Amino acid sequence: MSQPYKDAIVFCKSIMRNGYDAYVINARLQELTLSETGSEQEIDICTEAGMDELQKLFPKIKPSADKGIIGLLQEGGITFYFYPADVELSSYTDESVSIMTPRLLKRLEERGDIPLSTVCPYIPKAKDMYADFADLSEGKVRFRGIPDEALKKDYALAYRALRFAANYGLSIEPNTWAAIVRSSRRVLDYVPMPDFIDEWRKVEAESMHRFLELLFDSMLLHGLIPELAALSRVKQIKNEEEGEETVLQHTLDVMKAYPEELPYDWYGTVACMFHDVGKLYTADYYDEHWHFLQHHRVGAKVTRKILKRLSFMSEDIDLICDLVQNHMRPHFMLTDKGIRRLKSLDEYPRIIEMVRADIKARNGSWREFNHNLKMAERADIPEEAIEPYLNGNEIMKATGLKPGPKVGMIRERLLTAQIEGDVPTAEEAVPYVQKLAKTM
Repeated sequence: MSQPYKDAIVFCKSIMRNGYDAYVINARLQELTLSETGSEQEIDICTEAGMDELQKLFPKIKPSADKGIIGLLQEGGITFYFYPADVELSSYTDESVSIMTPRLLKRLEERGDIPLSTVCPYIPKAKDMYADFADLSEGKVRFRGIPDEALKKDYALAYRALRFAANYGLSIEPNTWAAIVRSSRRVLDYVPMPDFIDEWRKVEAESMHRFLELLFDSMLLHGLIPELAALSRVKQIKNEEEGEETVLQHTLDVMKAYPEELPYDWYGTVACMFHDVGKLYTADYYDEHWHFLQHHRVGAKVTRKILKRLSFMSEDIDLICDLVQNHMRPHFMLTDKGIRRLKSLDEYPRIIEMVRADIKARNGSWREFNHNLKMAERADIPEEAIEPYLNGNEIMKATGLKPGPKVGMIRERLLTAQIEGDVPTAEEAVPYVQKLAKTM
């Protein structure tokens, strides 16, 4: 064992004793080049320690002008180069250990060996978010170099490519797309869930429907959230004219429509993503129609399970699940009491917009929705300021009663029935007071 190699091992041990990984890069090859007559006395070390930590251990170390090298240390006529280690959790296993550097490649070429410049394994170095992508001004998302090799550096690039495509409205270059699809299983295996969530949170609300569509087409959604992917096999009636559609397609349409009224609302759009997930568990076919009884309540429970699995914060889970559970309320004509209960919810504006987006997505009827909007205006009036459908004279005319305390009592009972929703219209008020008069 040569002295430079022994010194390199001592340096590595010093670094490791201080809590950082370190190793001599391709020790066998470096021993070979060091033994050659006339070769420069240099040796390469790989470490996860940064420049600040290395300077504390080796005061003589100097920063390198090469961005791919942390620093260099000259000791006893030997130059030691310190390279950054691959610390990406989502990189390809077989190439997470550096076995080649530009200096070693040059030595191999000088020795007359086959040039390895086209197949050099990944040499870790600092990079920015766009480092592994071609210029987006090309009008498409494309990995630099060979797409499969680019992914091996960091499989989280697959999610980033989908995010760029969604946010910037770009297509994904065919070979890049093929590499993502081929590597979908490895992406799911190697990329930590927090890395996926980090990319997902950077997707604009207006672009999230496209991001979900790309996740599904690339087969990544099937591993991340299989409950949503399965909605592609659950069908429902879109409307009487257009017939059937998949619940997944409906979900995408709702996610696209929602930000039109509430832009930038990431959490509301996520709630739209999960609003019909309960249909997978409640689907029941009878009388030649699909039925999804209580899918909103079941969906809220399923959503809670999914979001916990994805490590969402508890307050975010509560918010999204509340929206999923309450999104069906405005689909029915609400009474004064019903609309007041709805408006008492903190997330009332989001719920209304979820229903609006749902109706847009299905080209459905606006009758119930418009009725509820009018009722919502009425709900702004305090209960004590609401007038009953019939005044005292109208009550006496309908019941044949003469002026007296009974008329006032009937009036109060009618007002209470209106607020509680037992008498929703003025037409129903007449038989109601007539019945009351007979029982009093």
